[in-house]
Amino acid sequence: MIITRRAFTAALSLTGLAALAGLSPLRLISEAMAQSATDVAKPVSLPDMVLGPADAKVTITEFASMTCPHCAAFNEQVFPKIKAEFIDSGKVRYIFREFPLDIKAAAGSMLSRCIAKGDSGKYFAVTDLLFRSQSDWVMKNTTEALGRIGKQAGLSQKEVEECLKDQALLNKIEADQKYASEVLKVDSTPTFFINGEKIKGEASIEEFEKKINPLLKS
Repeated sequence: MIITRRAFTAALSLTGLAALAGLSPLRLISEAMAQSATDVAKPVSLPDMVLGPADAKVTITEFASMTCPHCAAFNEQVFPKIKAEFIDSGKVRYIFREFPLDIKAAAGSMLSRCIAKGDSGKYFAVTDLLFRSQSDWVMKNTTEALGRIGKQAGLSQKEVEECLKDQALLNKIEADQKYASEVLKVDSTPTFFINGEKIKGEASIEEFEKKINPLLKS
């Protein structure tokens, strides 16, 4: 997705090799997973927004779009259970990364970044609010709706306007999305990586538990 300033402004106003090499398939899988985990761990342009300790045995990285209804459903129904069971107990480090599927999603991510100012707790709180009020600001005049949310969070109207016009921030979001798409092969939302293993789609808490619990015991 190439985001131009003109498009951005307009949109806001609208609604067998293993055997040959002498390697076992399991070893290849293990090495591929390790490489994937290393690639996932690299924040590109923007600092990661993270909950949970840096030394947790399990790291979950979510790629989401603020206008994605499946992402909003996951945020409401599954993420609170992951947080209560694994993040708050210090077992899991959780990273949220923006993967906007449209211009409005990019605007929502920009507002979250501007409000949070690097504070991960505040960032997750604003992101939760945007997901829960998704239908309000996505289906209506996005600029006005995001302006109201920004002012509720303590920004002035001028600060909201400057945030949504911040081309440097928009460029960084786009660069990080490009990295996720080209290197990590993310092509839909939500997409998760659990210690490097990719899971596509709105997985249940039971599916996460099946992946996480063995890693905690290893």
